[in-house]
Amino acid sequence: MLSAVEIRIPKYPECWSSCGNCANGDIIVQSVLIAVGDRVARDDTLIVLETGKVALDIPSPYEGVITEVRVGEYQSVDEGDVIALIERD
Repeated sequence: MLSAVEIRIPKYPECWSSCGNCANGDIIVQSVLIAVGDRVARDDTLIVLETGKVALDIPSPYEGVITEVRVGEYQSVDEGDVIALIERD
């Protein structure tokens, strides 16, 4: 039996806090593009983040089936937060 693996918000780029242009205010989930039971490929966009200045697509690091979604639209998130669980192929 396969076990689910956590997919997390990736580490922000080094320039994120140094210039301040991207990370202006709260980072929220603009769109959730997955649901439980969805099959995703590596690099498929899972969610879109809104920073106030830019929108960032967050891709899947794995291929598999989504078993749980842990974020919702308009929810505030941070680096390292769990987005979803995936049963990897």
